[in-house]
Amino acid sequence: MRKQIVAFGEVMMRLQVPGYELLAQANALQYSFSGTGVNVASAMTKLGHDGFLVTKLPNNPLGDAAIAFLQRLGVNRNYISRGGKYLGLYFLENGFGQRASRVTYTNRLESSFNTASLTDYDLDLIAKQADVIHFCGITLAMTDDVRETMKILAKKVKENGGLVCFDCNYRPSLWDGGYEKAKPHYEDMLSLADIVMMNEKDAMYVLGMETVETSREAQLKDLIPQVANRYNLKKIAGTHRSINSDNTHSLMGYIYTDGEFSFSENISFSVYDRIGAGDAYTSGILHGELAGFSPSKTVKFAAAAGMLACTIVGDTPMSTEDDILSAMAGTIDDIKR
Repeated sequence: MRKQIVAFGEVMMRLQVPGYELLAQANALQYSFSGTGVNVASAMTKLGHDGFLVTKLPNNPLGDAAIAFLQRLGVNRNYISRGGKYLGLYFLENGFGQRASRVTYTNRLESSFNTASLTDYDLDLIAKQADVIHFCGITLAMTDDVRETMKILAKKVKENGGLVCFDCNYRPSLWDGGYEKAKPHYEDMLSLADIVMMNEKDAMYVLGMETVETSREAQLKDLIPQVANRYNLKKIAGTHRSINSDNTHSLMGYIYTDGEFSFSENISFSVYDRIGAGDAYTSGILHGELAGFSPSKTVKFAAAAGMLACTIVGDTPMSTEDDILSAMAGTIDDIKR
């Protein structure tokens, strides 16, 4: 069952304000390294697969520190290129109650990853060895060269029999041209994908699809089958998340496959660190697919993975299959001895 899982994406330095302070209040920051690709590759490693990251890091102490961080996570460095001077940065202010968490990006378009070219990666080798490759809509929002690399690599992996996973992850702050600019690139990636992470909002706003339904679940059930048919997708999965008045979160996962929906229970839980939960959910879906879980078990597994990611500091999911199965069964002990 052990597979080679490859993620294409930028490594960023995360600079976090301690506690629940604002940047304007804080006088210290905690740093680590992150990115959707980092999170997925690491999570899949924890789930028993071989996680690889395709990226480019600066050839300086910042890049060295990022490499050391990835090695501690168990992420394979074979597909990592070195060169350039910069890492993208983001500053995280933790939300509380009705105040949302806030992420502020800086120096991103000048990073080694976002100024890389096709020749920085051995795309043919990667495509031959990848059982699954993961791409993210955040990466798609970067530069024309990054988008070209994504599309060529996705096509090569597909031609070699690998699965292509695309997480829509639309971020308004990253697309200067808004939905109009994003749509053709999203359609290109959807046409190459096998497994897609998205919800009804992506269908309505990014793809411009219409529905007469008014509730989120009804919109989901109306639009997701249309997306699957239009782009010939094997699976579409995603979540509905809400914040409760007591500062807990609620999450319900879904997966659409073979013309049918499967839903997880709507689970509520306390949140220690919100960032990265979506990547944990995606990794749960991929693991369920590779492990041969039923759709019902897969979506419950993914929802539990997303929940557990919210209990761990940092972006990167750290739970094993046993951890997640225990959470699904409600058998996690107060203290493991």
